[in-house]
Amino acid sequence: MAERDRLRDYRGKRAFDRTGEPRGRGAPAGDRPRFVVQIHDASTMHFDFRLQVDDVLKSWSIPKGPSADPKDKRLAVPTEDHPLEYEEFEGVIPRGEYGGGTVIVWDHGTYEPLSHDRAGRAVDFARSLERGHATFRLSGTKLHGAYALTRFRGGRDGDGEEAWLLVKRAGGTARRTRGAPDPRRARSAKSGRTLAQVASEAAGE
Repeated sequence: MAERDRLRDYRGKRAFDRTGEPRGRGAPAGDRPRFVVQIHDASTMHFDFRLQVDDVLKSWSIPKGPSADPKDKRLAVPTEDHPLEYEEFEGVIPRGEYGGGTVIVWDHGTYEPLSHDRAGRAVDFARSLERGHATFRLSGTKLHGAYALTRFRGGRDGDGEEAWLLVKRAGGTARRTRGAPDPRRARSAKSGRTLAQVASEAAGE
């Protein structure tokens, strides 16, 4: 599917002359696929989890944010594909616009696809997502280790709203940081600013 078609929903929901968000003009993909986690103080506070798949960022809204604790199963609701340039977006979307509110880049980095079939052969990552289960290893500023995304409701052949779970895989070195941070105290991995600081600076411009 052409890149412009994959971003049809994204572009159709936004007035780019007002939101400041990237329209998406085909950023270079890079050697390793990337991920970004943004905190979005919109009508409801949530985390946006995005994985680069081919030439777009596949995206999920995670109300409680990703957790480093394998016991935590985080609800992840799919949203529209975003352009690769969205990895860098941080700022304030005006109230009244789609997704109005403040956005910071809480974490970003690269990831390694880990999905395999029962015979141990590597499975194309996009295909594993289509089938409803994908595993990957994050190498970010804050998030590290293997995670799994699993669809448990809806999908192409299911009924109702599609929903997934994001879960940290057990194993590896334990870290002191558990769960997601208080989003209002969290600082951007890009600028070091909090949501309040980004909003305040935007209001003063």
